[in-house]
Amino acid sequence: YVRLVESGGGSVQAGGSLTLACTASGDTDSIDKIVWFRRVPGLELEVVAGIYIGSGTPFYGHPLKGRVTISQDNSKETVSIRMNNLAPKDTAIYACAAGQGGSWDVVTNYGFWGRGTQVTVSS
Repeated sequence: YVRLVESGGGSVQAGGSLTLACTASGDTDSIDKIVWFRRVPGLELEVVAGIYIGSGTPFYGHPLKGRVTISQDNSKETVSIRMNNLAPKDTAIYACAAGQGGSWDVVTNYGFWGRGTQVTVSS
């Protein structure tokens, strides 16, 4: 079992930046990637960004591509995303997930999920 805890959510004005962190604990040897998803009201679940924790290779979804950077700390147990130039359309629940094997863009490859954190962008 892997526990995931998100931090860094909150409110930000349009054009601002926000950093979210996902910390994994438990049987972290059983996962090879951590990904950030978001759920915008009325839209399907979307990949924001993720990373393969062994190699550090990042991957990015379409919604914030070019406005988000993912990074991993030296312990390989915390994965952060820095989101830049945020807009009201980015208001959503952001959650991290972890999994082992399979393609990064298939949601069923992620068996562990955090509770999610609210990000609100005002203008």
